[in-house]
Amino acid sequence: MEPADVAPFAGLPQALVDDMLGKSGDLGGALSSAFREMQGRKSHIRTELEKRDLLKSDSEYIKTSRYPTTCGIDGSWAIERLLGTDIVAVAGVAVEGLTPPTNKRFWPLPRHFSDVATVGHSERTAVVSRGITALMELELAAKAPHDVVFLDGSMSTPFIFLNQALGDLGDVPDSLSRLLAERLEAGTRAYREILASPRSDKAFVAVPKYTSKKEISDMAGLQYDDRGLLSFVLRAGEVVGPVPMEEPRQPWHIGGYPDRLGPEFEAIKVGLYGLHVMYYRPYSHSPALRLEISKSAAASSVRIAIVLEAVKAQCGSPGIMEPYPTYMADRMVKHLGRAVPAIRRAATQEIAGEWKDDIGSVYFAMHGYRTESR
Repeated sequence: MEPADVAPFAGLPQALVDDMLGKSGDLGGALSSAFREMQGRKSHIRTELEKRDLLKSDSEYIKTSRYPTTCGIDGSWAIERLLGTDIVAVAGVAVEGLTPPTNKRFWPLPRHFSDVATVGHSERTAVVSRGITALMELELAAKAPHDVVFLDGSMSTPFIFLNQALGDLGDVPDSLSRLLAERLEAGTRAYREILASPRSDKAFVAVPKYTSKKEISDMAGLQYDDRGLLSFVLRAGEVVGPVPMEEPRQPWHIGGYPDRLGPEFEAIKVGLYGLHVMYYRPYSHSPALRLEISKSAAASSVRIAIVLEAVKAQCGSPGIMEPYPTYMADRMVKHLGRAVPAIRRAATQEIAGEWKDDIGSVYFAMHGYRTESR
């Protein structure tokens, strides 16, 4: 367990804790009222979904077991802010899912990309680091030799992160810009492949934990976010969709990339407009999961069946609210922020061992003031 789980109020004044806990009754009442409203409209919502032919059982897709192999992809970045410079660490990790009974493991160890760099101070370092992380995740996903590849977050998230990172390249040190430039071509080609999903034997599935999208609610004339609503409405083994993903309020746009990658980004935008979404509740102990897939995958009932079977096989453990490989990948990358201070201390010892002048200035310069991470 994390320290915050063991003693969640440690370090807070007692009066502040009492004040916050005193408001929990009002909070519980408001949440209970919203939940009761959704529960009361459950039958009506199910009827609306059935009328629109959106509500189905997974058995309508999964006719025979194919035992698909799976992996999960996630990434993270961390910045250790020092007195005169910053240490930046970025990493992407791939973790295999639970192995089907008819297959051997593809990868004996978790696959990963990582970089650690020293850069000058910049307010935009976090934005560019996030873009580098997205490129690592995309490249890992495209290289994964599995039937179903789960990505943490939305399919559109890498595009947003890349747009922000490319726009800020001129405001960060050259060493950080080079890290992004080195991965840009491979990452964008991988993104294009993921959104197109041309292979009929492979599916890429984005599984965002948090979402405020309302594609299904809007169709049914309701005012709830889809995942919260369908976690109340769906029974174990039920599926809603696939339906086209909600389009952005403004057209997809990106700038700042090299001219040679223009065709890649145009194809990426086409793929983003073709995305589809479905919601699946594999078990009663699981919430409804939002699954974002490509247009080609959504058009094939066989590929949908493989995706659903993969999700069901990887969500069997109560308490894990997402597919097992994405859960494990997320757990791994969250420790990056804790690793960077250790890297800083090791670097400090290395410098101190060879330093001939006043060692005090070295320790001041290498003192960590705040670690930012994702």
